[in-house]
Amino acid sequence: MDTRRLFRIFALPLATAGLFVSGCSGGATAGSAQSGSSGEGGAAPSADLEPYYAQTLKWRECGVPGFECATMKAPLDYADADGERIDLAVARKKATGPGERLGSLLVNPGGPGGSAVGYLQAYAGIGYPAPVRARYDMVAVDPRGVARSEPVECLSGPEMDRFTQVDQTPDDSAETKKLTTAFKGFAAGCEKRSGQVLPHVSTVEAARDMDILRAVLGDEKLNYVGASYGTFLGATYAELFPDRTGRLVLDGAMDPSLPARTMSRDQTAGFETAFQSFAADCVEQADCPLGRTSAEDAGKRLKAFFAEVDAEPVPTGESRALGESLATTGVIAAMYDEGAWPQLRSALAAAQKGDGAPLLAMADSYYERGADGSYANLMFANAAVNCLDLPAAFGSAEEVRAAVPEFEKASPVFGEGFAYASLNCGYWPEEATGKPHRIEAEGAAPIVVVGTTRDPATPYKWAEALAGQLESGRLLTYDGDGHTAYGRGSDCIDTAINTYLLEGTAPKDGKRC
Repeated sequence: MDTRRLFRIFALPLATAGLFVSGCSGGATAGSAQSGSSGEGGAAPSADLEPYYAQTLKWRECGVPGFECATMKAPLDYADADGERIDLAVARKKATGPGERLGSLLVNPGGPGGSAVGYLQAYAGIGYPAPVRARYDMVAVDPRGVARSEPVECLSGPEMDRFTQVDQTPDDSAETKKLTTAFKGFAAGCEKRSGQVLPHVSTVEAARDMDILRAVLGDEKLNYVGASYGTFLGATYAELFPDRTGRLVLDGAMDPSLPARTMSRDQTAGFETAFQSFAADCVEQADCPLGRTSAEDAGKRLKAFFAEVDAEPVPTGESRALGESLATTGVIAAMYDEGAWPQLRSALAAAQKGDGAPLLAMADSYYERGADGSYANLMFANAAVNCLDLPAAFGSAEEVRAAVPEFEKASPVFGEGFAYASLNCGYWPEEATGKPHRIEAEGAAPIVVVGTTRDPATPYKWAEALAGQLESGRLLTYDGDGHTAYGRGSDCIDTAINTYLLEGTAPKDGKRC
């Protein structure tokens, strides 16, 4: 499995953020954050924002051949644009030709918390179809609070190691207290280390940053490909600036109308669907570690395995043993791409034989843990954005406990863990600034919404919902496995999206591949 493949499995599509960070973000209402906006209908920016829209980016080499980097300024608080500023990291790879340049194509890999700059340099800028890269400047900005853009920080490496090992399916009051204490400690760490930026990392603010970037790049319209959470970011942009919306592709779509609890439960069902697909394939393989009888039996065996490592963690050759939490994270990571299924079978077989290292490595990749024990800020930014964008799914462990049956109905294998994972925003130090709402983006150009029928992280019905809400939405369906569809091997999907990006012709609404 090559580096780009690993990047796409574990970094690009994190609409859910693991077992201890809440699931998909919903979003702030557009109207709640438009004070001082640059106006509708192509109007000039307001006086306090004009310096931002008029800034000139100073491009420089940034260590990756063919790419340039720059720093863009944006208001920390759009309600006080004359106040503190925030520095945002931008990268681009210029159009290579041949053919007429079509402007900039902004890309975002999702999360929230995934580095768009890292995604551009590791995948999109070299792996997107050559005709697209020939005619667009490929551009990315790390959203505020993410990676190179004044990142949210919460826990040290050793603290994060302990956090990721806390049992997410508590068996008694002592384990429940340990879990809630972990959530509270995580939130307190974010407030202590990132208190200034923490109130200002919402999706609405990130979308407004993208409009500044559009302007300083010299583009009249924003052309954009967003995956997973990046679909919500793109839809939010279209809601705020429908007249400036160019060719938008929203791949692995989210439904912004859902409250956090419903989103978490839907996502739980999505991972169950993905697991059933994996299990049906596994039982046909000679090396399946979950038996060869049926997908249903494989699910029971996996759940029994989780119970075994909960009672007696498996050695990994280092100080961290493989307990239930990390084992579950490793399994979840493989649900994003069917290309990881052989790796998962091998890792599960090794763990059953007393070697937890391969499954631990999969969990570490998911969490973006480095070999030196340090963590990227993915999980920190994910929680910070999610907890601003939607009111918390649950406010106490008692509320979660009452909801566990509905989550277990959605997924007998993952339900309880996903339910308790949804508790983290209940202890967040900042009040949510957003609420669930429909996004219609009246007046926007055609927007292509892509859904995969067995997507684990963004269930297919979310793509149907978003396409139905958007006035100009066009639903493009991929009948398949894994998270997102563009660039994952379907000529039908890729041709439809490439035609849209290059010629402006959107696929017919309802097209299936």
